[in-house]
Amino acid sequence: MATKEEVYEALQTCYDPEIPVNIVELGLVYDVQVEGDKVAVKMTLTAPGCGMGGMIASQARQKILDLPGVEEANVELVWDPPWEPSMMSEEAKQRLGVG
Repeated sequence: MATKEEVYEALQTCYDPEIPVNIVELGLVYDVQVEGDKVAVKMTLTAPGCGMGGMIASQARQKILDLPGVEEANVELVWDPPWEPSMMSEEAKQRLGVG
């Protein structure tokens, strides 16, 4: 069975192709739930019209499914609360010159 920490570690290998920072540091992952062999993630995108959203969610789902003990992974894109730059980690803000 995967742990929440392992799921977050896997998601740190997912990147928005337009931004050189992983989706966890960008503050795009809102929630991770692990129940046995099932993982559910709620995440958002930097903008609702982001054309890469489906690809990023699919990449995140595959990274979770690659974890030992995970049989099912659901990645849901949500828009509430709306993402804003203040949700990024300090390291991400520094890397992108924000804040």
